[in-house]
Amino acid sequence: MNSAKDSNTRLAVIGGGSWGTTLASLVSRNAQVTLWARDAGVVREINDTHTHARYLEGLSLNPLLRATTDLETALSNAHAVFVAIPSHMFRSVFERVAPLVPAGVPIVSMTKGLEASTQKRMTEIIREFCPQHPIGVLSGPNLAKEILTGKAAASVLALDDPAAQWLQPTLNVGLFRVYHNDDVTGCELGGVLKNIIALAVGLGDGLGAGDNTRAALITRGLAEATRLGTALGGRQETFAGLAGMGDMIATCTSAQSRNRYVGLELATGKTVEEITNAMNMVAEGVKSAATVVALAKQHGVKVPICQEMYRILEGQADATRVYRGLLRVVAGAESEPG
Repeated sequence: MNSAKDSNTRLAVIGGGSWGTTLASLVSRNAQVTLWARDAGVVREINDTHTHARYLEGLSLNPLLRATTDLETALSNAHAVFVAIPSHMFRSVFERVAPLVPAGVPIVSMTKGLEASTQKRMTEIIREFCPQHPIGVLSGPNLAKEILTGKAAASVLALDDPAAQWLQPTLNVGLFRVYHNDDVTGCELGGVLKNIIALAVGLGDGLGAGDNTRAALITRGLAEATRLGTALGGRQETFAGLAGMGDMIATCTSAQSRNRYVGLELATGKTVEEITNAMNMVAEGVKSAATVVALAKQHGVKVPICQEMYRILEGQADATRVYRGLLRVVAGAESEPG
């Protein structure tokens, strides 16, 4: 591909959740986009009424966007593929996608989670099946409803192959600005780790901890994410950018944040099962906490906030009683873990 905004550019978006649908609708202004969703009712609604009431209630989608339940139709002749599938389903869906992806086209993950059974990032799963393709991640403070309504937002597209950089301007639409980065690992981990901190912030907000506590948790949480992220191969400066600090702030403070919502509900005394069973979207922090804590232990990295949230999620601690443990009682130097 040579042209940044070519009406003949064909993109496939795999996953009809809020973020996948939002990106697909947005970029339909620059390219021919086909969205794959498994629910035939959702596909009919997108094609017939240009809405997606389940995840994006009250908002209109680009009428140029087409949706399908057929993977072959979605992927046929695509110049790039975006995958927005929840982490616990990512492998099972992508193993069906992989044989249908046209040779050599970029594949970009939009999922902010880890695979529990292997501890792998989504781009690592993609590489298992498609080792000859450029691979990347799209991450940042991207609350879907705000972006769909046209509010200004920024994201980061991290790619492992400079030849795929033509994608960046293709994704710039209206007030949605996409920056580039080559730290795929760091950008991807920033999106994973902030979700667990958002659980803690939501819990604190629900218990009336206050603005100072929220600021402390976000700051110390970012330090945890940076320590673990760099230990796993990301660059420190990435965690000070949109995919790190930016995404952390949005997820920890927005009323639209699923992970913050789970924390708020934990503060009422509900169990994790009660909360997640009542949600129609996935809070990736709930699913990633155990894996993050295990990775931290393997690499000798201290992540006290993530550790405490893991204990709460596993039922090993009462969320309404142990909240003070999220910030260490005896503080050392700011550069120290804890």
